Amino acid sequence: MFKFDKEQKVVEIGGIKFGGQPGEYPTVIVPSIFQKGDRVFEGAKRKEGFNEKRAENLLKMTDKLSAETGIPCMADIVANTGEEFKTYIDFVTSVSDMPFCIDAWDMKTKLEGASYCAEKGLLDRIFYNSLTIWEKDLATEIKEIANIGVKHALLVAFDQEDQMPSGRITGTQKLLDVIEKVGANFESILVDTSVMNAPATAFCSIANKLIKEKWGFPCVSAPSNGSYMWKAARERWGFKGWAGADAALEGLAALMYHDMIFSGPMAGSPRIFPAVAMANAFMSTITFAETRKLPSLETYPLNRLFPDFVDQLKAIQSS
Repeated sequence: MFKFDKEQKVVEIGGIKFGGQPGEYPTVIVPSIFQKGDRVFEGAKRKEGFNEKRAENLLKMTDKLSAETGIPCMADIVANTGEEFKTYIDFVTSVSDMPFCIDAWDMKTKLEGASYCAEKGLLDRIFYNSLTIWEKDLATEIKEIANIGVKHALLVAFDQEDQMPSGRITGTQKLLDVIEKVGANFESILVDTSVMNAPATAFCSIANKLIKEKWGFPCVSAPSNGSYMWKAARERWGFKGWAGADAALEGLAALMYHDMIFSGPMAGSPRIFPAVAMANAFMSTITFAETRKLPSLETYPLNRLFPDFVDQLKAIQSS
């Protein structure tokens, strides 16, 4: 069900490996911090600073959940200016060893964040978020990050004229064409297949499968973009009902051809990590039923969370 004939690329960022065949490595969760509305700002303007203790607690909680579940994590650091990136990067790296990405709308800000990471010797630990098909000066951006020395780049593949999964394929090809045209070489490429709303995350899963079949790239999307837009769920069922739907969506994405998911605000980590861990354990059990193979990583969620069941499966293997 999940096996690809095409060789699947394995990416390593900050010591975390992901990609490969489904079930080979756990899905990476990338929660955001310092995004608009993040409670670390306590309702104050960003320029007035942030609550460092609250931010530290979020990062340490997420590290703890990662260790407990076997689900790797990276931080999505969101900034509006280059100076903010410097402040936030310095803080995150002082508190946690987790890898991270630099996330901003403006190209200038992203480039300043990437340059600072190069200055601090952090390029092995970060990926660039992101190269987009709608950037007007895409060739310049690609040249700049290549000159900075960025090793890992995220491509956001979406074709406004074709919102079906096939549009993500044409979008990916357009981005790859520009990379080739400017002569840039990145150590690894990840593809984000662009969530439009919660149920349309299914299009991302289908697109991810197609991209893996064609190129073997690790694939990504942000199911949280869809669930956080679904405000009617909170109105009908309250926070708990909405949170259940959000966790279910993240788990479904992790099950279906996602090597990484952007999971939304880091405060949601307590519901997201168990949901994704269960999805990974579910998938690896499907794989076992088909192949009689278990995950080789000791830290894989099935091995870490269900050791008694794994022992039963090993007995089946040897029978």
